Amino acid sequence: MADILQEIVAHKRCDLDRLLCKRVSMAEALRQSPSGIIAEFKRKSPSKGWIHADVEPEQVIPRYVEGGAAALSILTNEEYFGGKPEYITRVRGLVGSCPILRKEFIVDPYQVYEAKMLGADAILLIAAALAPQEYSRLLELAHRLNLEVLLEVHDPAELEYLKAGVPDMLGVNNRSLGTFHTDVQHSFDIAEAMLDAVSHLGAQRPVLVSESGISNPEVIKRLRKVGFLGFLIGECFMREPDPGQALTTFVQAIVNC
Repeated sequence: MADILQEIVAHKRCDLDRLLCKRVSMAEALRQSPSGIIAEFKRKSPSKGWIHADVEPEQVIPRYVEGGAAALSILTNEEYFGGKPEYITRVRGLVGSCPILRKEFIVDPYQVYEAKMLGADAILLIAAALAPQEYSRLLELAHRLNLEVLLEVHDPAELEYLKAGVPDMLGVNNRSLGTFHTDVQHSFDIAEAMLDAVSHLGAQRPVLVSESGISNPEVIKRLRKVGFLGFLIGECFMREPDPGQALTTFVQAIVNC
């Protein structure tokens, strides 16, 4: 009986090793991608209501991958964004090696464990929603689980969070979480401060990401010149009848511009 128990435990440890292994690096995918687009599946917005209420993730997300997305962002908040945690599980096997970011207001370690179980490759941590010590604990836990972290800031003062731990990606939200006003100029205004904050990190330097409000391929070309390699885009695609085709056309414009 003891031998059978040891065999079962050994198999279980192998299962856990497979679960905890890192599937794919989102940061590296952004570094290598000609587009840098993180295509977002977003059905609803707190400020604008339903964007595309009748669409399912299986209809859109594989098309994003086919169209050239570097990574995927899936909103899992149901009340405000019309998402569900299960959306990640439902498409995980449909997207190959394309990394998935769990886009959620993460405030508790349970949500980090949940992201891993769902099949995400990375999570979002929002500086405005966390104290530096909370961010540090959640970052450490994510890295223990082989999840990458996108730290989102909105103003230069929040770059102090880097002292509590270095994320894999550092994003600036062009949408104010207080007023929901969106302006891509915000990325240009904060770019220098972001570069200064990470300049001493060498190989640990996080990938810079511009989030929200991007609707013109030419803007991505300009953002690359000031240091950004990732570009999170959701509403621009999701408002179209065929979000996947909208992304494909956008990527082609980036490559050709």
